[in-house]
Amino acid sequence: MEEVCDYRLSPMGVTFSQVLSRGGQGPTRKYRKFEAQGFGTPSGKVEIYSSIFAHFRLEPLPVYREPVESPEASPEMTRDYPLILIATGKFMPFYHSEMRQIQSAMQNQPDPVADIHPKTARQLGISESDWVWIETLRGKIKQRAHLTDAVHPAMLRAQHGWWFPDKPAEPPSVHGIWESNSNVLCPVGPEYCNPEVGGWPHTALLCRVSKAC
Repeated sequence: MEEVCDYRLSPMGVTFSQVLSRGGQGPTRKYRKFEAQGFGTPSGKVEIYSSIFAHFRLEPLPVYREPVESPEASPEMTRDYPLILIATGKFMPFYHSEMRQIQSAMQNQPDPVADIHPKTARQLGISESDWVWIETLRGKIKQRAHLTDAVHPAMLRAQHGWWFPDKPAEPPSVHGIWESNSNVLCPVGPEYCNPEVGGWPHTALLCRVSKAC
């Protein structure tokens, strides 16, 4: 491994052990560069009004757009999917979908967890640590309920990035990625995309929750 690192660092004329002894390797920091070269915009100035966005006929100033799926934009859909889903819950000791293969990490948190308000859970007959189905128009996944007033009663926060190293790697299982991964719940259609940067919404979707038998 150290030989590989030495090879990757060779264009810089240093070895991996030298970088370790220095505590890192990076360029010399330069401050107030804008005084000599301006900012990285067409005008060279700080642009509150984005001339790049204006050039491409996009909104040059920040605007609010109601999500495609929301109680206000989709009232009929809200009757079947009454909760607002946050599908990107991050948590330790994992980083996104990484490190599930580390046994001590999985022992620390063996199951995916969804945060739900106690009042909402009570109405749905859900108790702490119950397995629950979380469902959107795209599909459904299973996670354990955690009752907390850290989320609004109209919302649910699901953990993302889940897969299970002890489940078969071969399709259709693929380490159980379809069972609890919140990506299953999220849209990919262009109508959901932010036109300025192309990002899909993972924090403003409609869902419903039920106790898993």
